[in-house]
Amino acid sequence: MEKKIRVLVAKPGLDGHDRGAKVVARAFRDAGFEVIYTGLRQTPEQIAEAALQEDVNVVALSILSGAHHTLLPRTVQALKERGMDDVLVVGGGVIPAEDIPSLKEAGVAEVFTPGTPTGTAVEFIRTHVGE
Repeated sequence: MEKKIRVLVAKPGLDGHDRGAKVVARAFRDAGFEVIYTGLRQTPEQIAEAALQEDVNVVALSILSGAHHTLLPRTVQALKERGMDDVLVVGGGVIPAEDIPSLKEAGVAEVFTPGTPTGTAVEFIRTHVGE
């Protein structure tokens, strides 16, 4: 039996809205992924520690606050500091298109903006986990 993909869905920073994260978490679950949801207001270090403890393949970060330039790269760095270079990091939320290239340079594999079908994120993860 093939091992299930484990995804940690997290809300970094002071965002108080998590409807989108919950929709994505449910879509990942319905796609057969094991999903761990950290809840609101997580620091990058808390997210990385949870990812380590849960032995995840993917960290999916949902952000609406505008702090994506700080929080997403800090989360990638916190994962690396814990030896988790092989964890796929994806982001989603209200992120301007012109900010996406710098996030990818910082180690975020893909960014999904509002209106992206959840199936697109599911397929991206299936394609890129274990590469």
